[in-house]
Amino acid sequence: MTVHDLVTLLPTPDVLRDRCRALPLLDTVLAPYAPLHDFSPAWAEGVAVARMDNGSGDEYAIVFDPAGVLLLGFDHECDATPWRIRPRAHWPGLLDGLPAGLARHTADPAFLFDGFLDATVCVWREPGDDAWRCGPVAFGPDASAEPDGAERLFELVTDGTGGAYTAYAEDIHELSVDRAAVSAVLAGSPLERATVLALSPTADLAAVAARARSLGFPVADDMRAA
Repeated sequence: MTVHDLVTLLPTPDVLRDRCRALPLLDTVLAPYAPLHDFSPAWAEGVAVARMDNGSGDEYAIVFDPAGVLLLGFDHECDATPWRIRPRAHWPGLLDGLPAGLARHTADPAFLFDGFLDATVCVWREPGDDAWRCGPVAFGPDASAEPDGAERLFELVTDGTGGAYTAYAEDIHELSVDRAAVSAVLAGSPLERATVLALSPTADLAAVAARARSLGFPVADDMRAA
């Protein structure tokens, strides 16, 4: 899978935003001391940002801006890494065609490392678009099976069934995870006490409710008193 497949698998911006709220909430329940995902609903005026950092050099940022949505991903070991040459350089075509209203985020110091945007995947969608877009990147016959890291980076946001996150959580945290509960959270349903307890019988309900509210995630009546 490459960025060209990713643009066909991403959901609409509204659904994507809901999933980006859900992932850090799931992390809060299952791994409160080692969250992989974050979502800042008020990153800047009118701008929300979802982030992932796996602690091993791979990360992404998804920017929700009035000018559209921008996905930036970095897989440090893939063929398209800017570190393949010195000085660092993006894979040819990666940022080509990126609208100016979204391109400004590629210069945001929060997304730079030593003054450079480390990115191997770039996808965007402007208001009114009916599809996601990417630059004219191409990979030769000798490229690896996943030359830009698109699948490894964005599998959890493209899968709305709960299966991908459940498999990830069971592998990383070495515990059994209730897939139906994961699916309910990913669907953006108001968070219920039963859902939280199905995921973790020992969860701190008050902390989970507080985290949900900070993410802008809807909370059911039986969690409001938690």
